[in-house]
Amino acid sequence: MSEPQRSDEPKGSGLSLLNIIRDVRSAEADRADVVVELREAERMRLELMVQELQPVLSEVDASDPRFDFVISSGLQPRFWIDAASHVAMGRDRRTYRFVRDTRLGRVVLADSSDLKPVAEQVARYIAERIVERQRLLDGEVVRIGGTPEGSGESAAHEAKRMPREWSMLLGGLALIGAGALVGLSVAAAYAWLQGWPLIPG
Repeated sequence: MSEPQRSDEPKGSGLSLLNIIRDVRSAEADRADVVVELREAERMRLELMVQELQPVLSEVDASDPRFDFVISSGLQPRFWIDAASHVAMGRDRRTYRFVRDTRLGRVVLADSSDLKPVAEQVARYIAERIVERQRLLDGEVVRIGGTPEGSGESAAHEAKRMPREWSMLLGGLALIGAGALVGLSVAAAYAWLQGWPLIPG
């Protein structure tokens, strides 16, 4: 005769893979919501930066290909000034960080939780780039053939360079001539010492 099953024995472990998957998906959704909220908060702060810089940005020539002035989307939104510099939020999500990529690595140009000093540094950077371009446009023009054009300085430089080149050429020819004369003199002296007739009879 079998013993009756006791009511206090566990009927099963109570674990269900479907329930665990549901819990994991719920946790991932919560984390994703947090990431989206943080990303939106960063984007809103960068939009405040754009609003602060709007008077400066409106004065920049829209056809200038060096500047971007866009907020990129992604895991970390960034306000791009040009291809090498941008403003992003720090790890605390409150610090504005203006950085520039160089050959030696990334350089931090401004870093502050206050919007205005970073915006001022960005405005100064834009002004420096515009002045740099103006300098290039006002500089010496080089023709396709490679001949400098325009300034009196370049013409004077050419005038100085030509006599120098001629003097170098003539100096080289003089050295060759002197070497030939020394060689002939040595050959004549050797022939005379050996008793050879200098003029064949």
